[in-house]
Amino acid sequence: MKIALIGYGKMGKMIEQIAISRGHEIVSIIDIDNQEDFGSDAFRSADVAIEFTAPQAAYGNYLKAWAAGVKVVSGSTGWMKEHGDDVCRACSEGKTLFWASNFSVGVAIFSAVNKYLAKIMNQFPQYDVEMEETHHVHKLDHPSGTAITLAEGILENIDRKTEWAEDTTDPAKLRIDHIRRGEVPGIHTIRYDSEADIITITHDAHSRKGFALGAVLAAEYTKEHEGLLTISDMFNF
Repeated sequence: MKIALIGYGKMGKMIEQIAISRGHEIVSIIDIDNQEDFGSDAFRSADVAIEFTAPQAAYGNYLKAWAAGVKVVSGSTGWMKEHGDDVCRACSEGKTLFWASNFSVGVAIFSAVNKYLAKIMNQFPQYDVEMEETHHVHKLDHPSGTAITLAEGILENIDRKTEWAEDTTDPAKLRIDHIRRGEVPGIHTIRYDSEADIITITHDAHSRKGFALGAVLAAEYTKEHEGLLTISDMFNF
């Protein structure tokens, strides 16, 4: 498979290594200083572009890739509120985006466990639920896209919570706290606390390697599929 990379930071370089190790060819690498390459023959030859950039750049990158006839796999977060409807419309009209807030296989499993636990805990109102996410100091958006996805999984299954929020004491809202320190790849913790005890589930990433592998697996899946795609489609959770 021919892959283009959009964004060539630590994640982009790790994705490159894993893609090559799986027998794929990197035909184009686009970063801040060569945006004109979106129009190159090399970029247009790609089966899929894998995009990891800043929130403010992601949507524009999708448009440029789609204009070149290239499907996109993206792990960029922070663009959904402003451009989510436009992306959904474009994908219903023939464009392809595989988007995930987190490509880690472990996080996909954790997300499934989170939804199942929330469904159980809906029967036990004596437990309050809250979340904490920790990431490296370079991460600009908060809460993380993964935290938002996990929160949505809780809200779908717990009737006593109506929405998520940061810095809240409202018992009807799911509180999400964020911490930025060091080079932490990502830690997500969900706690159910009562007077009697506390139930905690945590996903703690050792490195970005799991994210990078998941992104390449997503690209392999996206090559054969169309529309708006998600981790749930790929793993059938």
